[in-house]
Amino acid sequence: MKRHLPVTLAAGALAAGTALSAYAIPASAGSSGSPGSASSAGAPTFAEPYRPQFHFTPARHWMNDPNGLVHHKGEYHLFFQHNPNGSSWGDMSWGHAVSTDLVHWNELPLAISHDDDEMIFSGSVVVDHQNTTGFGTLANPPMVAVYTSHPKAGPADQNQSLAYSLDRGRTWTKYDGNPVLDIDNSEFRDPKVQWHAPTQRWLMTVVKATERRVAFYSSRDLKSWEHLSDFGPQGAVAGVWECPDLFQLPVDGSGKRKWVLLVSLNPGHLYGGSGTQYFVGQFDGTTFTPDDDGSYEPPAELSVLEDFESESFGDWTATGTAFGPGPAPGAAVGTDQGGVSNYQGDRLANSFHGFDGSTGTLTSPEFTVQADFLNFLVGGGNHSRNPGEVLDPPAPVAATMLADFEGGSYGEGWTTTGDAFGTAPSTGTIGDQQPVTGFEGNGLVNTFLDHDRSVGTLTSPEFEITADYVNFLIGGGRHPMSEADPTAVNLLVDGEVVRTATGKDAERLTWSAWDVSELRGRTARLEVVDQNTGGWGHLNLDSVMLSDAPAQPASVETTVNLVVDGEIVQSETGPASERLDWASFDLRRYQGQQAQVRLIDANSGGWGHLLADQFSFSDEPALSVAERADWVDFGKDNYAGITWDNVPTGERFTIGWMNNWQYTGSTPTSPWRGAMTAPRELALKTIDGEVRLTQEPVTSLRSLRQGDALTVNKRTIPEGSAVLAGGRGNGKALEIDATFSIAAAERFGLKVATGPGQETVIGYDALTEELYVDRTRSGVDDFSGGFAGIHRAPLKARDGKVRIKILLDWSSVEVFGGAGEAVITDLIFPDPDSDGVELFAEGGSARLDKLTLRHLGSYRD
Repeated sequence: MKRHLPVTLAAGALAAGTALSAYAIPASAGSSGSPGSASSAGAPTFAEPYRPQFHFTPARHWMNDPNGLVHHKGEYHLFFQHNPNGSSWGDMSWGHAVSTDLVHWNELPLAISHDDDEMIFSGSVVVDHQNTTGFGTLANPPMVAVYTSHPKAGPADQNQSLAYSLDRGRTWTKYDGNPVLDIDNSEFRDPKVQWHAPTQRWLMTVVKATERRVAFYSSRDLKSWEHLSDFGPQGAVAGVWECPDLFQLPVDGSGKRKWVLLVSLNPGHLYGGSGTQYFVGQFDGTTFTPDDDGSYEPPAELSVLEDFESESFGDWTATGTAFGPGPAPGAAVGTDQGGVSNYQGDRLANSFHGFDGSTGTLTSPEFTVQADFLNFLVGGGNHSRNPGEVLDPPAPVAATMLADFEGGSYGEGWTTTGDAFGTAPSTGTIGDQQPVTGFEGNGLVNTFLDHDRSVGTLTSPEFEITADYVNFLIGGGRHPMSEADPTAVNLLVDGEVVRTATGKDAERLTWSAWDVSELRGRTARLEVVDQNTGGWGHLNLDSVMLSDAPAQPASVETTVNLVVDGEIVQSETGPASERLDWASFDLRRYQGQQAQVRLIDANSGGWGHLLADQFSFSDEPALSVAERADWVDFGKDNYAGITWDNVPTGERFTIGWMNNWQYTGSTPTSPWRGAMTAPRELALKTIDGEVRLTQEPVTSLRSLRQGDALTVNKRTIPEGSAVLAGGRGNGKALEIDATFSIAAAERFGLKVATGPGQETVIGYDALTEELYVDRTRSGVDDFSGGFAGIHRAPLKARDGKVRIKILLDWSSVEVFGGAGEAVITDLIFPDPDSDGVELFAEGGSARLDKLTLRHLGSYRD
């Protein structure tokens, strides 16, 4: 759960100890009507573009973490983080829904509301059957919510508080004695409480978020708590820890049981942003002890390509100034760089010479690929390679310069509103702003006048579009028009936004281009918008021109790259840390070919440098901290998942928030924002000698099946793609269960949500033994540079076969590989008519043993 977003807090006074009455969400709340915002235009239809059909979403407004999962009197309760007043994070309260089968959900009025003093952050609900709290009776035991109280009045401690209900969760009363646990810590949150039968006490699992620790407490009455122990830091620690859960499961269905500890992490997931890891071990009532102690030794080296222990780079070739005259003895000489660690020997490649403002490359001589893997250590900035960007592109040629912002004024006909743009263009960096670079001449638009707090618009006079492209330099915050508070430059025709662009959370301006060939001859205006007062809430703009050719965007990467036959085929970036971590290039596809290693620092902004060391060949890949962690989900869109503790039939069910903090505020949905994953059943199974957490969709999803199943048996899939069953499997809400045999193909699988120029690929890579989802062409993805990508999960074939189960909804795919040990959950935003399903094979033919496809209906029907 994200804690540091700027919000406008609405008041709703509620005295402690008073009942929270049923709360109806006003139809007019949050009525901006812009894409992705809450709309007041009529009641939700639940058929809006991208509205999930069998995943829970609130009717309106913002939702994130699941809270208070509990079963009581025949109902599964799902509480959730909710803003009742808009589609952005803020005014955090507990929304509420109930179900009798974990599939058909009924959204109820708001459960526990924010008030003048506090927001209601994540927590849990228990049924106090023994009435240890005294809030109810033995005949009518209370439901008790244990939640994190987040004070509204500036920086203050987060603490744990209680509310209770005597009417099946429909109304709630806050406890007069709140808070019940306060340790003077501003990052102390997300209590998961359960009854621990062996000790006959309540057990709380809660996080000290920035310390990356899980703390355990016990209580007899939920009011007075005793500290037991802490666990961590261990596993993935690149972000804050959140939303813990602790529970027991049998191993392989036997009498042997182990404990599982879930810990969510933001950021620091394997593929960026937020995700959830798990630890398997033992809990003795006081202390959790993981089976894996977290130690790691990289694989043995066959030979060393480069260890940078000499004072010069030798036969490596450097360009620019970033890497200096040779390897650095830790920190770059003559700089204030500090904390460089975890390199080997005495020296390493370090591009902090000239601080973050310097750029350059460092390239190895060619070598013949003979080993399977090239391992290395990498650190520095997290700025990935984008294949659409190039190093040092030529400046575009203007057919007509629309605005160069020189001469000390915006020029005749330009108008401003608000205070973000001042009375004239900026001349560069403003005050304590990070250095602004990449603009031309002496002037540019820079809305950092009052830091990120200023807002406003800048609008050009009308002009005729007389060329095929509009090119411009842009920098600043990444807040697209799909957000409620954008930082963007727009092209307006007849008053409508027909093209838009935003920054990349960097002060360096880079070239961007709009193809406006279809608009030639039309009259247009430029509009620069800054409505954001949060982090990176400003925009930089310069050199807006009409051109006959598109500008080529410049790379801002800090990367280590594998170059084969002159082409970059694999790339790694740093972890935004001065501590180096292991990474690896898979060389198995390039045996016998000529290759090079190229280090690129093209970034002059924050963390605009790269560290690298110890390039060595091996038979096995070296694994980063994130790769060594056990992930609940390898996709980018399953976070903060917790479990129901008291399922009557004894299963362990879980649900997670289907989104990622990296882009959740920008997803193109309205009038709601946020969805839950499909509920899943958890188990522990021994796979390849290791006890692994597995997941399967709950069987009650079968109640949504419509019509007869489509079955395909024993089919050879030739290289290429083919429509499944002549299109009879097409659909936007599907359940697919397919088993393939390993044959000649290098990669094979299914494509779903296909349409003109769109597809979501769900495949298996036979060489790397990985399940993957490729959403690089899945539909709308321009709201975030971190959205499009390929997400992989390790999965070994069993007896030469691979089983893949898929849940496809209108804006998501959930993929379960093997016995459920490899799971990938990803959002997608395809066009409404992109509903095709195809089989594919690459690098040879594949073999489909059996496929069963079923159409699924809506849980609201």
